[in-house]
Amino acid sequence: MNKMAEQLTELEGIIASLNEILDDQGVPKNVRSKIQSTILSLKEEVERPIRINRALNILDELSNDSNLQSYTRAQIWNVMSVLEKI
Repeated sequence: MNKMAEQLTELEGIIASLNEILDDQGVPKNVRSKIQSTILSLKEEVERPIRINRALNILDELSNDSNLQSYTRAQIWNVMSVLEKI
């Protein structure tokens, strides 16, 4: 598999992980809203580095939210670490 296909697969996995957070009813509404924005950023028709950078910025801000449960924060950090490697 070429590098571009690998990166697309990784992005799909990241979006799936973010959708898991969205589906968690224990996640506050404002957090779900920002997760939705992150997913939209990753699906935009712009260059991949720009999409990833936007998503990382949103997630970084979100990870500092005091309303976030530690489990959800860990999920967000995991997503961020995968995004940083792409």
